[in-house]
Amino acid sequence: MNIKLVGGAALGLATMLVLSSCGGGGTSSNGGDNKASGGGPVTLKMVAADYGDNPTADNAGTKFWKSVVDEFQAQNPNIKVDVQVINWNDIDKQVATMVQNGQMPDILQTGDYSGFVKDGLLYKVDEVLSPNVSGDMLQKFADFGKVDGTAYGIPFVSSARALFYNKDLFKKAGIAEPPKTWDELKADAEKLKKAGVSQPFGLPLGQEEAQAESFLWMLGNGGGYTDASGKWQINAPQNVEAFTYVKGLVDAGLTTPNPGTKDRKAVWEDFAAGKVGMVNGGPMSIPIFDKGAIKDQYAVAPIPGKTGPLTTTLGVMDWIMAFNKNGHAAEIKKFFDFFYTGDAVQKIVDNYKLLPVTNGGIQKLSGDEKLKPFLDALPNASFYPFKDPKWSEVNTAIKQQIGGAVKDPAKTLGDLQKVAESG
Repeated sequence: MNIKLVGGAALGLATMLVLSSCGGGGTSSNGGDNKASGGGPVTLKMVAADYGDNPTADNAGTKFWKSVVDEFQAQNPNIKVDVQVINWNDIDKQVATMVQNGQMPDILQTGDYSGFVKDGLLYKVDEVLSPNVSGDMLQKFADFGKVDGTAYGIPFVSSARALFYNKDLFKKAGIAEPPKTWDELKADAEKLKKAGVSQPFGLPLGQEEAQAESFLWMLGNGGGYTDASGKWQINAPQNVEAFTYVKGLVDAGLTTPNPGTKDRKAVWEDFAAGKVGMVNGGPMSIPIFDKGAIKDQYAVAPIPGKTGPLTTTLGVMDWIMAFNKNGHAAEIKKFFDFFYTGDAVQKIVDNYKLLPVTNGGIQKLSGDEKLKPFLDALPNASFYPFKDPKWSEVNTAIKQQIGGAVKDPAKTLGDLQKVAESG
């Protein structure tokens, strides 16, 4: 599942970066065993996606993996790790070429793992991850790493969503605390509008990430894209009701104007500039807001639902996995165990404003007030139906069409249901 957690498209660095200083020696030309003759050190080849378009980052992908690998190699001098960081636009294509040429890396960190399972290319998780580490994984996240009951994908990083609100604008509008229900949200939005706020609620339903914003409103009324059995329910009554409520906000001038044409980035930038009262966002929003005029004026709260704060939220994640062609299961296990039990979690948060996928990682960050609403929601997160083969097509259709739901909820959601059920 390609989270591409920073900015959705996650362009990252424009070029491929090879951390030669991390390797202590290059990989062999066929990507195979790099153990020197006479029992020398093993070199693991790793390919990782770049999250480096964090606006506060400077070659963050390079610096992050170098710091992790340097520390690991200091503790394990007989295991060298060469890390190749590739931007999100190129990584799938380049990895496919590597696999086609038989030059598999030992470790791959990217947005999906399932395509490699059917060809028998991956180690099972229990072959490359210690039981105490795998047992610390957030269960709902780890379960998505399984194919036919066997785990192959290891959750790498995650993200979630919560409500950001402008404390200064709330104070001017006479609002004492963030809304917990839809009725409270509408009442607060009306107060913000009366106080002169042009966008009381930031509503991005443009193509950048409309599927996320829509999903949050559906969850707020007990809905979603699929039901508990996995059957598509895009036009279910609870989803139509959710968008009927959103339509009311739009019609009353309480949201971003023409939300179907507004992307997430633009609305977040408006919030950062102090033009928006409330907006749904993720940890990756924080660097944008901290660089704006709103830096010391915002806070984070659970997302309001129809009858109370959401007990779940949108959860998204990327994956790390191990290829079995070159062997080295023991060395890979040492690296994975080091990564998940060391301070890499804090480095991920510092560099990318992403979230951990282990209970231990959540506990380490529990004192961060801005991250707390996200961390509290993670264990009970809800996910896109990304394992359904129709999701890619449905996802594209949502991005293109969901803006119409603020004009005719039943028709728009019905049309999307037809896409899901077609073929």
